[in-house]
Amino acid sequence: MSRLRDDIDYRLERLKALYNAIEVREEAIVAALHTDFKKPRFEAIATETAYVLSDIKNTIRQLKSWSRPKRVWPSLLNFPSVESIHYEPYGKVLIIAPWNYPFQLALAPLTAAIAAGNTAVLKPSELTPSVSAVLSELISTVFTPEEVLVKEGGPEIAQELLQERWDYIFFTGSVAVGKIVASAAAKHLTPVTLELGGKNPCIVAADTDIKLTAKRIVWGKFLNAGQTCIAPDYVLVHASIYESLVSALKVEIEAAYGKDPELSPDYARIISDKHWVRLEAMSQPGKVLYGGTGQRDQRYWAPTLIAPDQKSAVMQEEIFGPILPLVPFSEEKEITEWIQLYEKPLAFYVFTKNIRWAKQLMRQHGFGGGCINDTILHFNNKRLPFGGIGHSGMGAYHGQWGFETFSHRKAIVYKPFWGDIPLRYAPYLSKINFVKKIMKLF
Repeated sequence: MSRLRDDIDYRLERLKALYNAIEVREEAIVAALHTDFKKPRFEAIATETAYVLSDIKNTIRQLKSWSRPKRVWPSLLNFPSVESIHYEPYGKVLIIAPWNYPFQLALAPLTAAIAAGNTAVLKPSELTPSVSAVLSELISTVFTPEEVLVKEGGPEIAQELLQERWDYIFFTGSVAVGKIVASAAAKHLTPVTLELGGKNPCIVAADTDIKLTAKRIVWGKFLNAGQTCIAPDYVLVHASIYESLVSALKVEIEAAYGKDPELSPDYARIISDKHWVRLEAMSQPGKVLYGGTGQRDQRYWAPTLIAPDQKSAVMQEEIFGPILPLVPFSEEKEITEWIQLYEKPLAFYVFTKNIRWAKQLMRQHGFGGGCINDTILHFNNKRLPFGGIGHSGMGAYHGQWGFETFSHRKAIVYKPFWGDIPLRYAPYLSKINFVKKIMKLF
């Protein structure tokens, strides 16, 4: 049996070794991310290596506290007793990672799995082969194959892995593949976490700070060339400021990436030729307000603003690329009508000075997580759970939420031999009325 299961100090030792191994290889990881899809150095560090290092450090700092059995207030019906929650690992877990943040979204769930005492098999994306190779080498220097094993390869490897029996499966990716994973897990009643996506609305009210709103939307949308599951997918903007917001977005795009974003060192590329063709098709039916061009051989697609209609291809599914549809609205009911066209999204954004109205919208609609007057930032706080709802996913992780995701919470009641109350034992005779009165109290 793996030492990870019961030895907290050993888990901490492995996490510290993982931290050190990443620090040593940070430049190689950044280079691999650039090779695979020209991820800018700043984004590679901020959203991948530095994020993972911070996550590991926080886990090391908190692990003994998280893993300690938690006493709970005992039920008077059990008197006398001591009652507690104990955390135990599920066992052998499968982690299937995506391509858009191929280092972070592989190592963050793995960190949580190891912290909880599990062994793991990690399947990185075949679309980022350079990162996959670095991950394989990195993991092999820190863990034995019995503790953590990286399985490189295409969809056929993932399919083979899903045929095996696991104690837990953690998947990050598309809704379509998420359904396949859930179906495979159901054969053995294997618990799963699914981190998926959706059409994330971004609502902009007439009273917003237009310049700062545009700046924050541009950052959240075009980070990683729009290939982010919590990026704003479409903007619902009040008709009275529609033109002003479009103009401000153009200004902020050029402030971030210059007149020709293809030359910018801060703008990533589309992950594959297939994805590029898909984005080109999405740009066709609508009225392009800005951008709308690309270089297929370079897998470059310009930051694009588009005015769609409801039947446009760009409004039928999650975009997952640097195309931002802008839809005007005049009445609040139009916001609800648009949002209800789609499944519950992973993220939800509102820009307004009317915080009461923003909170009302947040209560009214179902979504994974979101921000008022900004985008994406809810992902950064390790004290907040990150996860979806409905078609945008199930389960959550980050920080202690990740430790608990990969832990079975075992309830234990300790009863001493003194003070045994005979009420619960047969013969019951006339005890039922008294029991009913007692049960109503607790």
